[in-house]
Amino acid sequence: MITMRTAPLFAILGLLACSSTPDGTASTSASSGPLDGAKLFQMQCTLCHGRDGKLGLSGAKDLTVSALTREQMLLLVSNGKGAMMPYKSVMRPEEIEAVVDHVRSLRATP
Repeated sequence: MITMRTAPLFAILGLLACSSTPDGTASTSASSGPLDGAKLFQMQCTLCHGRDGKLGLSGAKDLTVSALTREQMLLLVSNGKGAMMPYKSVMRPEEIEAVVDHVRSLRATP
């Protein structure tokens, strides 16, 4: 029987169930459709890199002038470097790929 005392517990459990993947890990994407690298970047990266990739807070690099390859970026985002934390335990590999593709789109054209 659900009472006023147990109702909040069920609400919390329902939210947790909706925000986890079948293997129990947290998910940062809301649907199984195409991943939005810009949205993931906004959620995970803008604090230090800024919306346009140029902010540079806490030593963050200006992403618009990065000369890294896609593979190098994937490794850097996955494993972190310096003050940047590793995101391999925060985002799934396909989410990291979407973020890297978005970052590459921020590059200044010569």
